Amino acid sequence: MHKTFKANLFFSMSIVFIMFFLTSCNHQKQVAESTPIQKPNIIYILADDLGYGDLSLTGQEKFSTPNIDKLARNGMFFTEHYSGSTVCAPSRSALMTGQHTGHTFVRGNREVQPEGQEPLGGSEVTIPELLKSAGYKTGAFGKWGLGFPGSEGDPNNQGFDEFYGYNCQRMGHNYYPYHLWHNQAKKLLEGNKEKNTEEYGPALIHQQVLSFIETNKDTPFFLYYPTIIPHAELFAPEEYMAKFRGKLLPEKDYKGVDDGKNYKTGGYGSQQESHAAFAAMITLLDDYVGNVVKKVEELGIADNTIIIFTSDNGPHKEGGADPDYFNSNADLKGYKRDLYEGGIRVPLIASWPGKIKENTTSGHISAFWDFLPTVCDLAQIEKPKNIDGISYLPELVGLTQDRHDYLYWEFLEQGGKQAVRLGEWKGVRLKMTNDASAPIELYNLKNDIGEQQNIAAMHPDIVEKMANIMQKEHTPSEVFKFGFEKK
Repeated sequence: MHKTFKANLFFSMSIVFIMFFLTSCNHQKQVAESTPIQKPNIIYILADDLGYGDLSLTGQEKFSTPNIDKLARNGMFFTEHYSGSTVCAPSRSALMTGQHTGHTFVRGNREVQPEGQEPLGGSEVTIPELLKSAGYKTGAFGKWGLGFPGSEGDPNNQGFDEFYGYNCQRMGHNYYPYHLWHNQAKKLLEGNKEKNTEEYGPALIHQQVLSFIETNKDTPFFLYYPTIIPHAELFAPEEYMAKFRGKLLPEKDYKGVDDGKNYKTGGYGSQQESHAAFAAMITLLDDYVGNVVKKVEELGIADNTIIIFTSDNGPHKEGGADPDYFNSNADLKGYKRDLYEGGIRVPLIASWPGKIKENTTSGHISAFWDFLPTVCDLAQIEKPKNIDGISYLPELVGLTQDRHDYLYWEFLEQGGKQAVRLGEWKGVRLKMTNDASAPIELYNLKNDIGEQQNIAAMHPDIVEKMANIMQKEHTPSEVFKFGFEKK
């Protein structure tokens, strides 16, 4: 059975103070601890492979993201936020469990046939489980990737009352899929039979998102919206393609999978207008974000709804994607599957009218595993003991914020990698398949955000600290092993 945590009857004074700050019009007013506090709705929108520079607010010049920009103007933008990992499944596992990739259960994109990924274990404690214990309605709409249908990792078995979308991230490569999942039911899309493209997956999912908000407007809810946009393949509805056709030249012609056994089951479809399609997809995503904001405003629940927007890792180079053309990484080095900044630093926006000061920027160093304790503070529930995260709710509302001593990542692909963020320092270790003590590259992000100058030889004391952290934070897994651990 899944572990659950009941809400504490007595909260710590720090949490009480935060909650009273959020609900009082006069911050000096004395409020008794027994005063009921309204639990906010929580909406978490997760883009798929959106780079740090793929928003106009972060410097994108080839297309604009006015709705996402407006969300930032109405709230707080985190300049130094990090994803859970540099690929989909482990990043989402870190998000859901509040643990970094040295501790969280899912640490890689491990496939299960015919559909799905290695499942989260039944003993793992997840955000939706915690929120259900606090009376929240919970819904996930988009791409899951943490357990095949019916497994312990299935979203319905991890605390979500409702799921609609792609259970399998491989199936999530395709925008006109043969089917989507609604809880345990496989919904066949008749309009996408054979080579037909009549039912756009993200549009169907978005309809369910808006419906969930409306249905649950009178009860606290947690909406997890992990869209597949802008992950390859690069397909967008014609009305969006028309906005960019012929305007992003020279175009990139991608030859993909247009028939055979991988067609619509993971293979990326061909796209002759890859640049136009990429810009169209993010424009569509921006409109979807605007729709969500408009919906909560129309329902009169905006003041009690916190909306967070971010991305699961850095930009990809698959299926015709061209991150260099769009400067998707801004000034950062690396892409998806790298532990350099470009692979893991992602934009984070949080908006909550009347609670988060408008048009503010935060340099607080944070990561996906901080969301779970933040949620616990928002919902007034006890935090699990075995997490790596620190709540960033104080930062959001202008109170004293605890800081991480460091952040840690590990990644099993491409020879095995580790990384540490230690204040202004960044350490990256590569090629660990045969050597757990491979050399560590060292960068000073304050002076070298692009990680161009490896200064490890100049700072052996910092390198030693990095090595000690890497050794300490890696807990061996029975399922996800470095190459040297398999021998």
